[in-house]
Amino acid sequence: MIRFESIISRIVILHVIAVAITSVLMSLALSWLLSVATNNIHNEAMEEQAVSLAEHLVLEPDGQLSLHLPPNLQGLYSQPYGRYSYAVVDAAGKTLFSSLQNRAPVFAVDPRASTVQFLDTHIGGAAISGASIRRIIGGKTLWVQAAEDLANNDVLIDDIVDDFYRHVGWITLPILFLLLVIDIAIFRRALWPLRQASETAQHITPARTDIRLPLQEIPSEVRPLVSAINKALDRLDEGFRLQREFTADAAHELRTPLSILRTRVETLDDPGVAKALHQDIEAMSRVVGQLLDIAELEAFAIDPAEVADLQAAAAEVAGFVAPLALEQGREIALLGATAPVLVKGNAEMIKRAIRNLAENAIRHTPKDTVVEFVVEENGKVAVQDRGPGISDEERDLIFRRFWRRNRNQQGSSGLGLSIVQRIAELHGATIEVENRVMGGAQFSLQFIPVPPYPKA
Repeated sequence: MIRFESIISRIVILHVIAVAITSVLMSLALSWLLSVATNNIHNEAMEEQAVSLAEHLVLEPDGQLSLHLPPNLQGLYSQPYGRYSYAVVDAAGKTLFSSLQNRAPVFAVDPRASTVQFLDTHIGGAAISGASIRRIIGGKTLWVQAAEDLANNDVLIDDIVDDFYRHVGWITLPILFLLLVIDIAIFRRALWPLRQASETAQHITPARTDIRLPLQEIPSEVRPLVSAINKALDRLDEGFRLQREFTADAAHELRTPLSILRTRVETLDDPGVAKALHQDIEAMSRVVGQLLDIAELEAFAIDPAEVADLQAAAAEVAGFVAPLALEQGREIALLGATAPVLVKGNAEMIKRAIRNLAENAIRHTPKDTVVEFVVEENGKVAVQDRGPGISDEERDLIFRRFWRRNRNQQGSSGLGLSIVQRIAELHGATIEVENRVMGGAQFSLQFIPVPPYPKA
């Protein structure tokens, strides 16, 4: 069984089948009606001829009947013409008058028949059809019969029958095609609200669970489905809200115990143990801080008119992470634009994104290498390292929350790049991940620049 994915194609195919069946049935019906109309015309003509023949029967003074036909009727019923024939038969079945050569009646007489009969017979292999009417003349019951050889049917009727399908076909086919085109346009217009709803649904993401499908102009047959989808989205939105609130509340609740724990660790007598515990606490604090960032980003909205200086943001982040890099044997370099580079977005969020990229680069680059910040005048900032790079298999995995290449590595929670991706989505920015020719990876953020700015 053929399945159609498109509603329009399904309706159109079914409509074409329905139109084809209707056309066949209509043709059969019209043919039947034409046949009935032709028979009615023929029967009326035969009855009129029989009546005309009866009018020419005359009762002579001696009681005998005579039939005086005018010349035009004599020619009509002549044997050489052979199209029409007549007979006058009495109640006993005796033929009084006949245009046939053998002087036989055209039809057998049935005394019990009604006043008018429409009969069919065969004479010499020819199909004969006509009428027989009853008349009483001089006290005698007579049957006046008029018939036509169907092989010589009326020329006009023959033309109508012969040309009917051809003429009707040339008229019907363009009308059916035009009807199909109109139906397709009507179907597309009727389904347009569903197309708009599907386009709206494409914008629904975990970050935009507030979007709902419009119910305006939705057909009543589909409206319950759209309403059910909107209610399901309401439940999902509520679930996401509770999840975000739980994450934020849990992170807030963890901050205070971590602060107390950090203070108590500093009072330990063993400096080695204190340093190890302090590193663990800092790692936990970083995870808590990232969870709070994620919770904040889920509800954060950027003012479209807000502008940030990308060069200043990169410089501030470089200065902030430089001590951490030096402590771990790495260096920080700020390259590229020195003048302000204005982009659309929130400065604090942009700094968070760059900082997470920087911390990720510091973690993966070897000692005695440089992590480079490159700011371009077209609104692009790149963070480069000399680490192992990113394989093709990892490109889609690195932005997942809590994904880590090496889960045994200390200081990595797997949240930093997911935060960067979310900040990029909020700003309408794009992320590019490339492997450097000299080794290492480059993470680039392309923000929307604020004109005027030099063209690339």
